[in-house]
Amino acid sequence: MKRVSVDIGGTFTDCFLVFGDQRAEAKALTTHHNLASGFMAALEDACGQLNLGIEEALSAVDAVRYATTLGTNALIERKGPQVGLLTTSGFEFSVPLMRARGYGDGLSDAEQQDLPGASRPIPIVPRAMIEGIDERIDYKGEVVFDVDADNVRQAVRRLVDRGAQAFVVATVNAVVNPENEKKIERIILEEYPSHLLGAIPIVLSHRVAGRKGEYARTMSAILDAYLHDQMYHGLASLESVLRKNKYSKPMLVVHNSCGMAQMSSTHSLQTIHSGPVAGLEATESLSQQFNEDNMIATDMGGTSFDIGLVTSDGVKFYDFNPVIDRWLISTPMTYLHTLGAGGGSIARYDRLWGAVEVGPESAGSDPGPACYGRGGKYPTTTDANLVLGYLDEKNYAGGNIKLSKRRAERAIREHICEHTGTSVEEAALAIRRKVDANMADAIFKEVAVKGYDPRNFTLLSYGGGGPLHACGYASKIGISRILIPPFSAVFSALGAGSMNQLHIHERSLYLMLYDSLERKVLQDFEQFNATVDQLEALGREDLLRQGVDASDIKFRVELDMRYGNQLAQTAVISPVDRIESDQDVMTLLDLFSTSYEKRFGKGSAAPEAGIRVNVIRVVSYVEHEAVELETSSASSDVVVTSASSRDCWFDRSSDGESDPLTTRVYNVADIPEGASVDGPALVETPHTTYLVYPGWSLTMGKQGSAWLEQHSVNGGGKHHE
Repeated sequence: MKRVSVDIGGTFTDCFLVFGDQRAEAKALTTHHNLASGFMAALEDACGQLNLGIEEALSAVDAVRYATTLGTNALIERKGPQVGLLTTSGFEFSVPLMRARGYGDGLSDAEQQDLPGASRPIPIVPRAMIEGIDERIDYKGEVVFDVDADNVRQAVRRLVDRGAQAFVVATVNAVVNPENEKKIERIILEEYPSHLLGAIPIVLSHRVAGRKGEYARTMSAILDAYLHDQMYHGLASLESVLRKNKYSKPMLVVHNSCGMAQMSSTHSLQTIHSGPVAGLEATESLSQQFNEDNMIATDMGGTSFDIGLVTSDGVKFYDFNPVIDRWLISTPMTYLHTLGAGGGSIARYDRLWGAVEVGPESAGSDPGPACYGRGGKYPTTTDANLVLGYLDEKNYAGGNIKLSKRRAERAIREHICEHTGTSVEEAALAIRRKVDANMADAIFKEVAVKGYDPRNFTLLSYGGGGPLHACGYASKIGISRILIPPFSAVFSALGAGSMNQLHIHERSLYLMLYDSLERKVLQDFEQFNATVDQLEALGREDLLRQGVDASDIKFRVELDMRYGNQLAQTAVISPVDRIESDQDVMTLLDLFSTSYEKRFGKGSAAPEAGIRVNVIRVVSYVEHEAVELETSSASSDVVVTSASSRDCWFDRSSDGESDPLTTRVYNVADIPEGASVDGPALVETPHTTYLVYPGWSLTMGKQGSAWLEQHSVNGGGKHHE
């Protein structure tokens, strides 16, 4: 295997290079003005570790896999084109009204408590750029009113006169019958052929989202059109840089559906949050290789903290209606919970509550934390960690960034200490305590709300800041066993290297598997089987267009099911691709009931309400070779000698002590496989630091992996000499 995979985050660009039996990880600061610069800097570092030239590596690898924040940045900065919307007459105000409660989408929990006072987001498509088209399709997909070509041409010309640079076509019930959307597209192309200079991109809503729900589907198409220009030119420029460096194969772009595809088969909306999703894919691969059934994936980077679940029942968690920025959409997206708790999260004193708060605002990579010396003036989580002694001023990010403890102390003193009257170290501990509590609360909520007990899970901690905070947030939720995976600092990039080429197509429908009123199970299988046929055909077409062999294509059928009209939907992987008999129906009913009770407790099943399928989803994929991770079961009695020691401060409020502990500092290369280190201790690697709390121990594995286990609850203890 020879493969390059890159994950671009808000602060760092991570690169993972596999070249035969060799592995290399590298980081570079993200260059937001030109993502290709950070990409190539990280790749150059990785190639240098293996004594390879960039052209030598790129000409030999089988693929370059790329997870990007380009679309996210374009949305945040509002750098998209002017979008014109064509919708069914009478529905022109669906987007401006935002379902009324849409004002709260994307706001914090506290802000959502006061929706009347919520600020309305600046619309991506203002009312003047929305035109109604005289057409109508009913809920069954039958054409009630056909498209009038002259009516469409007039509407299109008005939008062009107002400055439209991209068109979205979103008509009512298009997911049931897209014929009218296709007709409108043909009429637009007659007016503005795609081969002419100045041709306008056209996005049809049914091709972006297959679920019912007019507002969410329309917003999905609008965001896709809005991000199209930035994504196309950004990725095209990156591909051009790769071509100049002897890379001749198609570039693969990571999707937020836990798969990837060539750039020509990727919607811009599919790239949103693709980096964290790659980390979840790596977690699933590691779960199988390490034989760990239930895992909580926690990724702490420079800007955010991401949480995902991998469970023994193989359930794929999707966000049915994700919110991107302030907009509700309805495209298939692997579920991740993200909060602003990264190394660059800014700390402040909240005068109202008289407490220290951290995030969600981030210092990012430019200017970065105050200790970077790049102009940052506000204290961050990284500044607190430096003041507490956890970070080495001269050896951070592989020695590429020199930290300034003096600047960190000054920022904390000015913005925290002056309000609290505490010392710099106590203020830094308050920052650390708050960010760990935020992460612990989010983890507990995400696991418990899905019907699981977090104490039955292994906590996986990765990202540049994860191993530095793992003991802190694990202790607060009662988890005493943590796995730091191999190549933890670039684990999401590693996940991109293990992904399959994959496409998801789904369709809303109303299908009663069990009618509780008539006490009958489904007898007519035609609608189910025909829908699966259509979705498989779409997935097969997507993959064949990318040049894959038809015999390599595989399919997985997933169903979103619920009891009656309950709001809680449960995704299950169907054991049958087609329903051929009553026994197949009973198999689906049993699987759903078992899955539901496993998540929400024995006796929670409610078949008396009826059982229905709301969405059929077909995952079409081609399996690729995954990156092999080396597991470890050996133990060692070798006594490891620390390279040095330094004073570190720990939160030991239970015993009232405030003095620092002398903490041993180890180099990861000096700890053999199976050897253990007792806390308090620091284990330094080129790109991250493992912090072992007092009362915890670390056991080293292969490829930089490690197990952390808690032996005592009391975090205090005597000074270690």
